[in-house]
Amino acid sequence: MRPTAYRSTMLYAIKRLALGILLITLASAILLFADRGHRTASGRKVPRVAILQHANNVVLDEGIRGVIDGLAARGFRDGDRITIDRLNAQGDMPTGIAIARQVTSGDYDLVITSSTPSMQAVANNNRDGKVRHVFTLVADPFASGVGLDRADPLKHPPHMVGQGSFPPVDKAFQIARRMLPGLQRVGVAWNPAETNSLVFVEKAREVTAAMNLTLVEANADNTSAVTDAINSLIGRDAQAIWIGGDSTVIAGVNSVIAICRRMGVPVFTILPGAPERGTLFDAGPDFYLVGREGGVVAADVLEGADMTRIPVRDVLDVVPPYLSVNTTVLQGLKAPWRVPDDVLREANVVVDETGVRRKAADARTTSQGARQGR
Repeated sequence: MRPTAYRSTMLYAIKRLALGILLITLASAILLFADRGHRTASGRKVPRVAILQHANNVVLDEGIRGVIDGLAARGFRDGDRITIDRLNAQGDMPTGIAIARQVTSGDYDLVITSSTPSMQAVANNNRDGKVRHVFTLVADPFASGVGLDRADPLKHPPHMVGQGSFPPVDKAFQIARRMLPGLQRVGVAWNPAETNSLVFVEKAREVTAAMNLTLVEANADNTSAVTDAINSLIGRDAQAIWIGGDSTVIAGVNSVIAICRRMGVPVFTILPGAPERGTLFDAGPDFYLVGREGGVVAADVLEGADMTRIPVRDVLDVVPPYLSVNTTVLQGLKAPWRVPDDVLREANVVVDETGVRRKAADARTTSQGARQGR
């Protein structure tokens, strides 16, 4: 080969090599730039956490606030040791499933779900365990069909763990009977497509049968059907409307309360959180604290805890009961409802003509202090 030809060949090879190095460097720079928000100043990768919320309502809003505070209490603050992406299905199941597919694609280090629909959507799209999954704010996870065993709380997929929080349905009906000793018929609207809703209604059937009450039922397949269901229940002489853990009815709770107010029928729930919204009373757990317990489990997982050794359990043995009573609702009711003095004393929150009054010793402070002392 002549020297000129040799030099040309070498020059061409060097240019190609330089171009390859440049492209590799550029690609690396782009990837580093894209990942800059997920690394600390020292270069350590920051875990990405997705929080999937099924809908906006007081229960889930309070619960997610508790989850984030529980993580922060263990040092996992958004933008510091972790990056949190909050995603919301806005009560739409297809949207929830699409989000579940997104967060289980392998881009996240942990997914936290709130509510039964969100837990099921992620669990069903994460059977191969691409991402760790912690669920909370689920009434009865064992009835959700995601591979859990009520008889063995440690029998669960190795990549999934969480907590149940089944509200005290019996207590709610007992309080209602005390407020109206002549109570005979209670109405409930529910969506049969929701696993958690069926669990609540079955429990209500059991409780009302034991109390010689009649549970009047109406189905609501979607939020727009809730109004017709409530009108149907009142038309069948329901003396009160009870709202359990049905996501469809919870989404339409303001409409339920408005209809019942016009008809002189009270609404009571097992979902505390908004005492001034117009329900007569709400008897259940403090969902902020339920979420906070879920945040603690998520922190354990982020710290490397062996998920196979964490049992799925109900947290109501560590979360205190929460009762709110709104005495202003008594005005305009058809039946002679009244609130016994001992119920008022038991209530964490009382709404009356002077406004919203909360107990000085908030149950949240007590529970948090007890947990920190463990």
